[in-house]
Amino acid sequence: MHTKTRLLVVVTLMLLGLAIATTINVSLNFRDYSIKSAVEKAKLTATVVKDGLTAHMVHGIMDKRQFFLDQVSANDDIKALWIVRGKKVIDQYGEGFNTETLRDAIDAKVLKTGKMHKEVIESIDNIYLRVTIPFIATSHIGNPNCINCHNVNRKDTLGAISMKYDISTMRTNSFFTISKILAINLLFIVVALFLINYYITPFLKMFANLQEGIKKAYTGDFTHRFKSKAGGDADKVVEQLNILFEKMQETFGEIKINLSTFIPGGSVSSNDPLHEAKTIIRELSDIYKFKKTIELDENKILIYERIKDILEIKFNLKHFSIYEIDNKHNSRKLIYMTDENADICYNDSLNEDAIRCRAYRTNSNVISTEFKNLCNECKASNIEYLCIPFNINEDASLIISITAKDKDEINTFASYITSIKNYLEAAKPVIESRILMEKLHDTSLRDGMTNLYNRRFLEEFIDQIMSQVQREENTYHIMMIDVDFFKMVNDTYGHDVGDKVIIELANILKENIRDADLAIRYGGEEFIVMLHNATDQGALHVANKVHLAFAKLVFDVGSNEKLQKTISIGISKFPTDGDTIWKCIKFADIALYEAKNTGRNKIIEFKPEMLSKDMESNPDY
Repeated sequence: MHTKTRLLVVVTLMLLGLAIATTINVSLNFRDYSIKSAVEKAKLTATVVKDGLTAHMVHGIMDKRQFFLDQVSANDDIKALWIVRGKKVIDQYGEGFNTETLRDAIDAKVLKTGKMHKEVIESIDNIYLRVTIPFIATSHIGNPNCINCHNVNRKDTLGAISMKYDISTMRTNSFFTISKILAINLLFIVVALFLINYYITPFLKMFANLQEGIKKAYTGDFTHRFKSKAGGDADKVVEQLNILFEKMQETFGEIKINLSTFIPGGSVSSNDPLHEAKTIIRELSDIYKFKKTIELDENKILIYERIKDILEIKFNLKHFSIYEIDNKHNSRKLIYMTDENADICYNDSLNEDAIRCRAYRTNSNVISTEFKNLCNECKASNIEYLCIPFNINEDASLIISITAKDKDEINTFASYITSIKNYLEAAKPVIESRILMEKLHDTSLRDGMTNLYNRRFLEEFIDQIMSQVQREENTYHIMMIDVDFFKMVNDTYGHDVGDKVIIELANILKENIRDADLAIRYGGEEFIVMLHNATDQGALHVANKVHLAFAKLVFDVGSNEKLQKTISIGISKFPTDGDTIWKCIKFADIALYEAKNTGRNKIIEFKPEMLSKDMESNPDY
């Protein structure tokens, strides 16, 4: 009810101000009226004295005038009365009685100027009005005519009459009058305040109730029911508000919860549900557009590019890296890095052992401000960092690593975590789909028995590989490998033993080549190995290791019988031996058959002279 108190205080002050102003005005007017009344009485007295003296002069009894003056001054209000003669009258008739001489400067001034003088004299006990009125010579036709009796000119001052009136009763009357006015005003103020309080209290209570309901509505609570005892239109307004809030509770009361279910990971935190709903809807719209866009992207790399754009454009991130984690092998691959400032944990050893990454290992956000040297693998110096893990499926995860110049900036970026994860959640099913498609595609390009790439892979990617080699001026050494007398193994020991031989040879190839190299099951017992940017000596070294390792294998074929096999290898070099990889594969095949035709269990490098004249004439070779 703070508003009510404030309103009553304001009204009280206004009414008191009005009462004081009215009292002052009445007091001043009462004083002026009392003084004017006394002055008028003095003028009347002066007229009476003038007429009486004139009558005395006409009847020749001027020596009896004092009795007349005493009778006039006998009035209770007149405390003193005297007359003075002007100079010309004195010159003509003499000084007169002792009481008719000048008494002060006021008398002299009035005789000189011919103008009335009035003056209020106040003391603690009394108030007096001093009035001095001049007698001016007139020359009217008839009586009286001053010039007939006095040696003066018209408008000369004959004399003056001074009177001193006691107007002390004015103060008493004024006090009682003002007291009555104040009492009436105070009574009016009390009555006015009572009426105001009586009539506005229901409205103020209604306003307080409205305010309470509106405060609840700001938090999304529309269950408040408004009350009013003001009557009339106020009750109608309250009734309409209750209906409105009931409808809003039905349609909007749960809008925050309903909207937030569309955004995994939570929603915007706000005390204003309308603002929150607006923000969520805007984010839903942006995420929907993002998802519709990436659904048409061909592969996950393009989707990662979209995520990079979101981080740069929507969240204004300047320095960050995106890593893809192979959950099955705990290996990590860099997808994108803005610049060297984002390189806080990129190294080969960590890429091979991603479990050392704190964000990946704990599956929780890592914020550098939470603890000193929080992540032991981080190389950040004088910068703050934030790492956000996100699991796509059992095969893959993402890590987004963000750097900032100070704590305030990294805290700002940390506030984006939920929103960033909302975008990742939207991208998750699409990325899963692309991973599955890649896995299916990769399965179609791999040999089911050995898990090596198959001939289809070579046919699909050979042109791309060749373009990259030519663009980067790289080389490939191509090894064509064949198991010697493999048909005999199948015919003698069965296909199960033959499969073991193929699988073991594939394992040896995997163990002896690098990640940049390719091992392909070309068909049956034939394999192709493509060594990227190897030297001639290096290629021979790998061929010898594979050759020797396979020769040492011993296969148990049953009945306590053991089997050992050998391989033959032909080697060519792209682009030294041929301008296409297909030609070099053919030349490696020629070298392989050269090895077989010269006794098997050999490693033969291709030589141009191995080509027959028919081959030289064939443009495919």
